[in-house]
Amino acid sequence: MMKNLLFPAVLIISILIMVSFLAPRAYGQNVKEVPPDSIKYEGSLYQKVPPKPKYPRAVGYVSFILPLETLQSGTLTPNFDHHASSIGFPVGINVLYSDRFGFSYEFTPTVKASGGSSKMSNLLFDPGTMFRFDHGFTIITRLAFETEGRYGFTPVFNQVYARTKAVNYFVALSLPNRFGNSEPYSIGLNLQIGFTFN
Repeated sequence: MMKNLLFPAVLIISILIMVSFLAPRAYGQNVKEVPPDSIKYEGSLYQKVPPKPKYPRAVGYVSFILPLETLQSGTLTPNFDHHASSIGFPVGINVLYSDRFGFSYEFTPTVKASGGSSKMSNLLFDPGTMFRFDHGFTIITRLAFETEGRYGFTPVFNQVYARTKAVNYFVALSLPNRFGNSEPYSIGLNLQIGFTFN
């Protein structure tokens, strides 16, 4: 079961590493030209005044998500146990309206491995409002609608941990609360890692 999910996980991690090394080189960090909106400091050092972001603006992102634990009917079930394993690949667009607020549209196909085979088991659509804070921290309140028949809501706690001119890398913890499809209520803990395009 782990072998079925190993290739997609290695592929996503390889892409993240490749982008982190190539992005700074692609944008030429050693430019000597001093633009007209720069400020001169002592010792002839120049620093460009960063432009104020224009709103609204849209940014896309790609990531992968690992369900870590799920609690349902008093039973705690870990991912990657001997019965089944799953990994999701969230992609989406964040529409930012200000430094403090935005709206996120996300789709997550999930691949599940069990019994020696794997398949796409679910597609999740989870739009939500973004409350943005200082230092790259964001709280996202998502609704959730799954093709498996489950629905609910998901609070997400997101932190940008590295920035380049091309992309911002983030890590997030989410708590999916699910109802419906003749199953008991469940709550889970997920780990999401990815990057947004600037």
